[in-house]
Amino acid sequence: MKTDSKISAKKSWAKSLARPAAEFPLTQLSVKTGNIPEGLRGTLYRNGPARLERGGVAAGHWFDGDGAILAVDFTDVGATAVYRYVQTAGYLAEEKANKFLYSNYGMTAPGPALLRWTKPVKNAANTSVLALPDRLLALWEGGPPHRLDLQTLETQGTDNLGNLDSKFSYSAHCKRDPITGNIFNFGITPGVATKLNLYKSDFTGKIVKKATISLEGIPLLHDFVLAGKYLIFFVPPVRLNLMSVLAGIGSYSDSFEWKPELGTQILVFEADTLSLVSRGETDAWFQWHFANGFVNEDGSVAVDFVRYVDLQTNQRLKEVATGETRTDAEGTLYRVHLDPLTGKVTGIEELLDKPCEFPIVPPAEVGQDSRYIYLAMNQENIDIVAELYGAIARLDTQTRNLTIADMGENRYPAEPIYVPDISSEKGWILTVVYDGNSDSSEVWIYECDGLSRPPVCQLELPGVIPLGFHGTWKSAV
Repeated sequence: MKTDSKISAKKSWAKSLARPAAEFPLTQLSVKTGNIPEGLRGTLYRNGPARLERGGVAAGHWFDGDGAILAVDFTDVGATAVYRYVQTAGYLAEEKANKFLYSNYGMTAPGPALLRWTKPVKNAANTSVLALPDRLLALWEGGPPHRLDLQTLETQGTDNLGNLDSKFSYSAHCKRDPITGNIFNFGITPGVATKLNLYKSDFTGKIVKKATISLEGIPLLHDFVLAGKYLIFFVPPVRLNLMSVLAGIGSYSDSFEWKPELGTQILVFEADTLSLVSRGETDAWFQWHFANGFVNEDGSVAVDFVRYVDLQTNQRLKEVATGETRTDAEGTLYRVHLDPLTGKVTGIEELLDKPCEFPIVPPAEVGQDSRYIYLAMNQENIDIVAELYGAIARLDTQTRNLTIADMGENRYPAEPIYVPDISSEKGWILTVVYDGNSDSSEVWIYECDGLSRPPVCQLELPGVIPLGFHGTWKSAV
């Protein structure tokens, strides 16, 4: 009763994270309103931290929760869904022990401080997913991906993608070139001589080319962008105090330090060869996510991303795990113009001056000039410090017109996912919505150009899906 009372005083979104999520088997979904579009055929996959407590001990950061995958499959006879935890070695060991055993992003392993560095970091497998022709990968940037069955979500162990070293990481934000089908990603090997590892895979996920360059210190690098023939990294001025981690004094999250005097480093690579084209430096900022990038007719590059003034966003995300946020640390959408041959920034503009996150473009337009950016944002006239995103929107980058889909009070959407119609030029926006009014989760489907109108369909899920991070779509054809 005490716990329930404490939760009730918090915002409604906190209820979705207050207890470990419950798996559910393959279940036929009920249509609450509207109809499933005839051209919507395929599977929506979503990943996110689903357990933030063990044995009465809370996780140290939202990023620490054990990953669980939701799969929603759309066929001619309706929609079904299944929800399962990724059965990582760490998850299984902690399930058996009913307590935390490992270090993670915001946690240190239990036991003597000087011995904590000898224990492995748990692969939470909780950030994103990559759908390949024969398997699904659960992604987490601190280690290798986990392989799952596309239909049942049965975990089949880690996946080395042909030749990924088991000690190397494979980030959560891979990019798929819609023209070639090639998949690009990266990983960080931390240490005294930190390495940025680049990977190029074919459409099956098999790594066909690798490259490595040295970095100064250990940065916090979460995402990158594919812009035409280039891969571009913005390395923010954040460095890990490695001695703090090795001594067991602080977690990784607590040991990252904001060093604005370093500026933001820009690395440009040729996508085909993974060779370094240029290094540049510009003003200090931080970013988690990119929307897209593209090459202009004059050879310059434009990169769209959500920009933060500093690393306070990390503290805010840490507070999400507690169910109560107090830190004001929002980002807004920016476009940077740069010369890829020198890495020099030639201009920067704010595309949207409202707090937002999780920006995406249609998959067929990744790396190309895409007019529309879809993202999550706040509702109008709410306390942005205490609330999480309660709407999704579409920004027209040409007219700057913003179309908002407001889910209503105490409803919280996940990152929007753009889905092409299999039989027409239409597109759909799918999001999983947590409804704090009824403590339930639903799948909402919008016309991609109709976010100001009600969803064309709402589907009831059999259990609560905690607020999470990223997803993907795998078409049936």
